[in-house]
Amino acid sequence: MRAKILVSACLMGHAVRYDGQAKPLVHPALDRWRQEGRLVTICPEMSAGMPVPRLPAEIEPGKSATDILLGVGHVRESSGGDVTDAFVQAARNALALALETGCAYALLIDGSPSCGSGFVYDGSFSGRRQSGEGVTAALLKANGIQVFSDRQIEELMVAAGS
Repeated sequence: MRAKILVSACLMGHAVRYDGQAKPLVHPALDRWRQEGRLVTICPEMSAGMPVPRLPAEIEPGKSATDILLGVGHVRESSGGDVTDAFVQAARNALALALETGCAYALLIDGSPSCGSGFVYDGSFSGRRQSGEGVTAALLKANGIQVFSDRQIEELMVAAGS
């Protein structure tokens, strides 16, 4: 059997994003992988007990997801609240599920302080993007899971052999 793919729940149509919305990704490959039983769906933040909706959160300016995982940075809500521990737990939960279910790949929503793999927001809550990754994406990558953004499904198809 081919390796499984961890997928952000919001991409599968679940209304789990911070704003209570979904970001469904429609693609024939997703339909095929679902039929083959290859998809493992998770919202890392919800797995860590975060509510829906919830305040927007961003990695603090000048810090990276790796900094967060090393304990030298914070993830903050727009109100200033520190949600670092929840984001680290979310990443650990996603990694545990990926390893337990045999996921070699992850398809995650870009821009999220958890799931972003190409870009995240700059921590100013101004909508400015910067290159970088979220805490979950960073932990998955550090553990050998190939991470793809929602804009990279064609690349994932090649990597996953479908």
